[in-house]
Amino acid sequence: MKNNEPSKFDAIIVGGGIAGLTAASYLCRYGHNTLLLEKSKNVGGLVGSFEKDGFIFDFGARAFENSGIILPMLKQLGIDMEFLGNPVTIGIGDEFVEISSQESLHDYGNMLKRLFPQNGSDIDRIMQEIDKTMSYMDVMYGIDNPLFSDLNNDTQYLLHTLLPWLLKYRKNLKQIKKLNEPVDEYLMKFTDNRQLVDMITQHFFRKTPTFFALSYFGLYMEYFYPKGGTGVLPRALSSYIETHGGKVLVDSAVTKIDLDHKSVITGDGKEFSYEELIWACDQKTLYNVLETNDQRLRKKISENRELLNGCHGSDSVLTVFLALDMDKEYFRKRCGAHLFYTPNTNGLSSFVNPIQAHPNPNTPKEMIMQWIIDYFKHTTYEISCPALRDSSLAPQGNTGLIVSSLIDYDIAKVAASQGWYSEFKEQCERAILDTLDSSVFPGIKTKVLFSSCSTPLSIERITGNFEGAITGWAFTNTFLPCETNLDKISKAVFTPFRNLYQAGQWTFGPSGIPTCILTGKLAADDVHKKLNKRH
Repeated sequence: MKNNEPSKFDAIIVGGGIAGLTAASYLCRYGHNTLLLEKSKNVGGLVGSFEKDGFIFDFGARAFENSGIILPMLKQLGIDMEFLGNPVTIGIGDEFVEISSQESLHDYGNMLKRLFPQNGSDIDRIMQEIDKTMSYMDVMYGIDNPLFSDLNNDTQYLLHTLLPWLLKYRKNLKQIKKLNEPVDEYLMKFTDNRQLVDMITQHFFRKTPTFFALSYFGLYMEYFYPKGGTGVLPRALSSYIETHGGKVLVDSAVTKIDLDHKSVITGDGKEFSYEELIWACDQKTLYNVLETNDQRLRKKISENRELLNGCHGSDSVLTVFLALDMDKEYFRKRCGAHLFYTPNTNGLSSFVNPIQAHPNPNTPKEMIMQWIIDYFKHTTYEISCPALRDSSLAPQGNTGLIVSSLIDYDIAKVAASQGWYSEFKEQCERAILDTLDSSVFPGIKTKVLFSSCSTPLSIERITGNFEGAITGWAFTNTFLPCETNLDKISKAVFTPFRNLYQAGQWTFGPSGIPTCILTGKLAADDVHKKLNKRH
């Protein structure tokens, strides 16, 4: 090869998140010469862990739900990982219920009745809706996804498991499509108590579809946690790629894709050519780096770029990582390993929120500072204690705690544009500690060894995700530039351009880790077929 010739690959994957890692793993499994490019220093995207002073913290996902996808994928690839239990608890004020079985859902309903005694019949009706939605999704996830099974020689499985499941799947899919209404609007049909609805829904993204939100109570029951932290999964997939002939390059942001010559250029000037390419990261960036001399394609790029400019990313999160001089058993008694906690029953709709709905660059600092205090008194927190699953993740006698809440990207952006972003983070951290200290964890403020705060701007900077989004496109967009029909998910990986596929959270909505894996596998399979046909 001449020095000025680009390195050649059968397939290039841009984006080292879970979707890109999945796609690259399968292409290596199929025997194709594969390159994965990741802009950050580490692969994993929104799935990973970091270490400081003996504490292991998870960023992004706090645990995994199988959904008939994650475990079959690992089994098919031959990746052996040890998983631990991850019980989920829901807490409101001083009331706590662990969601571990169908029966525990009745305990959850009874907890709501104790908190809202005047709405007992409403709660019964809502719990029936949750049961019904969970039953639909139980069928969806009732078997290992066939895409991750080698079925060629298993006639018994095809006849006695897969075909009966497909019949149930098609029937339930019709029911699920009827539940696409935003969950808060749907539940208001069963009660006029907005605060009750807040308690059930405010840890979901705005306008989350009903089928996705209500079925999540069932997913809580199957949460699991990898021994060593969530970062074990991307490291295992990256290792698989490299041991099966693939190449992984980090610190390699893609700045140009030449569709005419099928080449990719990175920020440091390296050029790579491809037969097929899979884009597994931010979709807006894709249309900013595409180049071609074909007038028809240039018009398509321009049209799509314009459409995407009118769309927003999904809700983001603010996270505080706390290293505490407290034994983990304190948290086992108070909340367990994984808690969704709301400090009181007032709910976010109970206080006027002029900033989150309409933030602007001129919003006074004092107004935002006060909003932070009010918001963190009313929001719902996701609280994770890694050492309660794996005691090696914190020094003996200490505990690492991860505390997150949904928050608007624009709030952090305004603080940064006005020049007081550090104060913004300090105020958020202080407000969160004050709230937890006065509610679920008395005395926690005096036990902090060190802490760190991550905002939507941190997510955007580290992962490249537009607006710090954590599940792709927002449900609040009037136009969603991704596929949303479950029965058409196999089409979600196609783009308007030959030899260019897409995968990941910007490709299908609603999107989580299982969807990223599924679209990564779908894209890899289509690329595999094309490469085999060509070669």
